[in-house]
Amino acid sequence: MSKLHVKPAADTGRTIDITPQSAGWTYVGFALHRLASGGIASGSESGRETCLVFVTGRGKVVADGKDLGVLGERMSPFEGKPWSVYVPAGASWTVEASTDLELAVCTAPGKPHSHPLRVIAPQTLGQETRGKGTNVRHVVNILPETDPAADSLLVVEVITPGGHTSSYPPHKHDKDDLPRESSLEETYYHRLNPPQGFAFQRVYTDADKTGKRRLDEVMAVEDGDATMVPEGYHPCGAIHGYDLYYLNVMAGPKRTWKFHNAPEHEWLLKS
Repeated sequence: MSKLHVKPAADTGRTIDITPQSAGWTYVGFALHRLASGGIASGSESGRETCLVFVTGRGKVVADGKDLGVLGERMSPFEGKPWSVYVPAGASWTVEASTDLELAVCTAPGKPHSHPLRVIAPQTLGQETRGKGTNVRHVVNILPETDPAADSLLVVEVITPGGHTSSYPPHKHDKDDLPRESSLEETYYHRLNPPQGFAFQRVYTDADKTGKRRLDEVMAVEDGDATMVPEGYHPCGAIHGYDLYYLNVMAGPKRTWKFHNAPEHEWLLKS
């Protein structure tokens, strides 16, 4: 299995735990907690900000010493927009599940309390449709770069209908070359509907003069898998009959998403 492909380690508890140390990079951290009602997840990282995303289910949130009440609404990531919480760097948080709960913990470097704790309600989130034909996908921006109240994190959800492509035409954001391209590490957390399905993701770099690529991995992702994109292009394909959800976490030296399309496929944008 590819070193970029992370399978859930258990059925409950912290099923995925990607850290900068385990990933071999600098910025992005991603964890996924699956809790039964009454289960508890908690955390606090000095020098790292956090975005808690309620992928499914409901839970009581206490963060930075404040009781935020019970948050969460949808019971499937394919139904509506998520509830989320921004937790500033250095602040602690605890979530106690009120129902079965799937909680994503997205982290990246931050300055202590440079931005306030806040609840990000679903009705405040913008949604857009990108692409055309079988490249249509539906995007919900949770922490976009247009929201200045974060130091590093960029967080977004995408639903790709069965038979469609996503993160396509292939693009990359691994070079600190603004304003043309920004350097961003990225994780994907995948869900499938129905859950027995699978999808494909390729992560690859440009070929050198000899035709060799430094990185070229193709992964068959299943429900609950995560993938890592340290560099390179990273398109996804959802197979017929199975819709693909993914939660993206990005961070890098500059909090902006400027990408570079694979030149040999850029003609697709004009067709």
